[in-house]
Amino acid sequence: MPYSTLQDCIDDLERNGQLLRIKEEVDPYLEMAAIHLRIHEAGGKAVLFEKVKGSKYRAVSNLFGTTERSNLIFRETLEDIKKLIALKSDPMQALKYPFRYIRTAVSALMALPKKVSSNSFEKIRISDLPQIQCWEMDGGPFVTLPIVYSEDPDKPGVMSSNLGMYRIQLGGNDYIQDKEAGLHYQLHRGIGVHQTKWNKLGKPMKVSVFIGGPPSHAFAAVMPLPEGMSELTFAGALGGRRFRYMYDEEGFLLSTDADFVITGEVFPNENKPEGPFGDHLGYYSLKHDFPLMRISNVYAKKEAIWSFTVVGRPPQEDTAFGNMIHTMTGSAISTEIPGLHEVHAVDAAGVHPLLLAIGSERYTPYAKVKMPQELLTIANHILGTGQLSLAKFLFIANKEDNPYLSTHDEIDFFTHMLERLDLHRDIHFQTKTTIDTLDYSGEDLNAGSKVIFAAVGDQQRVLSNTLSEGFQLPLGFSNPKFVMPGVLAIQADKFTNYKEEQISISTLATYLSGALSNLSEIPMILVVDDADFVSDVFKNFIWVVFTRSNPSHDIYGVNEKTVYKHWGCDSLIIDARIKPHHAPVLQRNPVIEKRVDQLLGGIVV
Repeated sequence: MPYSTLQDCIDDLERNGQLLRIKEEVDPYLEMAAIHLRIHEAGGKAVLFEKVKGSKYRAVSNLFGTTERSNLIFRETLEDIKKLIALKSDPMQALKYPFRYIRTAVSALMALPKKVSSNSFEKIRISDLPQIQCWEMDGGPFVTLPIVYSEDPDKPGVMSSNLGMYRIQLGGNDYIQDKEAGLHYQLHRGIGVHQTKWNKLGKPMKVSVFIGGPPSHAFAAVMPLPEGMSELTFAGALGGRRFRYMYDEEGFLLSTDADFVITGEVFPNENKPEGPFGDHLGYYSLKHDFPLMRISNVYAKKEAIWSFTVVGRPPQEDTAFGNMIHTMTGSAISTEIPGLHEVHAVDAAGVHPLLLAIGSERYTPYAKVKMPQELLTIANHILGTGQLSLAKFLFIANKEDNPYLSTHDEIDFFTHMLERLDLHRDIHFQTKTTIDTLDYSGEDLNAGSKVIFAAVGDQQRVLSNTLSEGFQLPLGFSNPKFVMPGVLAIQADKFTNYKEEQISISTLATYLSGALSNLSEIPMILVVDDADFVSDVFKNFIWVVFTRSNPSHDIYGVNEKTVYKHWGCDSLIIDARIKPHHAPVLQRNPVIEKRVDQLLGGIVV
């Protein structure tokens, strides 16, 4: 049965044993987030907070906390959505198999947005909302599951609109309480394109922020849809219910199924400092100027429920979003990029920094020497596609070398790559380019570098996880630990500056060239702050190395050299220490953690 409200979804989850009620009053400052984190990490239920300090509204989190629960929520429409996306990628399927797609076509038709003439909202203030702050250094309370709506001035109306999930800062910093909010997004996103057009017209952009409502609306806001597919239509198809809307007297679109709607205007070139904010890389995104939203109205249903999540080092609730996206889209990406079989944005690295991919060298079956050719074309196509363009590290393998290889078996994939990489030939840098705005490993905000590792051919080496007896390191380096065969972590003194560290790591590289008798069997060497932590579990290696390094600045090599501007080496050295310009790591408050112990007690999460 389609959900017409968020309450419908909550009731359904409770009937299926997937809801935990917290009846005690909880503090929106750190405490609610800490409870959410504890329950999510335990693979627990969705959480309904019945008494939120300072607000009359209830709040719910962890709705999408497990893939199983997301499948439950969308159980009646998920298969149709898979077919709908496949049909968009390959419309000829509908002609070949018309009866298979009849239900899909009907679902798509029924998903068209529906304009209505009334609503049940009352007007409130920003300060009436749950003021949830997740991390100590956050700049204030944030909306962490906002559904942000904007329209294209060249094509007004819902069918050319954009629905995205861009965080909203409700207070703190220099924002005037109840009058202003911060709107954080990157300009290449759909709303950024809209704002650029409104700026050229010299007019403010009207923005509506929906919170709550049917869960399909939140999912539609994060779904990377094929070009030309409306998010509102997708929300209706996924939810099995048409997206209902109306315009208020000031011309703002209201989702009449939402629990809350915040409306406001973004004026040309009007910004204020937004942040810090504990983000999905596991660090704080710091304070920067972002568009200012002048609040027009805040609407709420009588029994409205505030929907939120907590953002932090993966895995978090958005991991389940990613899993569902992968389930729905299937092979759509391979249709868009010829020769590509799969690409995996690695969650443990914060999604954007690291991509693993598998492609095919289809046009050179008779080459005397196997080398990456089409794989490089595919890699550049990947790095020019949507949010994949935010990646810093891309490892791409040739499917024909191992037809059973999967990007989702990350240890096996790295083993395959490290066994085959020709480190003098297969490393390709892109310098002075863009990276994720939230990634502080680069040279400046949104500025850094990328590197492609492309491997084709037979196994070149056997990976080792042993060091010769009596192996020692030069001064300033210690505690060598293997992460996996072929990957050695070495602990180093705290990073000072690039000028000094280039000399230090050059000394290390020279030493390793003579001290490691099995150097060719250890193609990746890491310089880290804590070798025990990095080698403890594989996800620690993924998180530390690919969030704390900028390829152009932090990749070195043993016996490195440049031939006709192409760089190569005998073994890679990646400096994955925290640098002075990096953002602080997210840390939990021990006092709050004790309070959570008391609140949860023996509750089965």
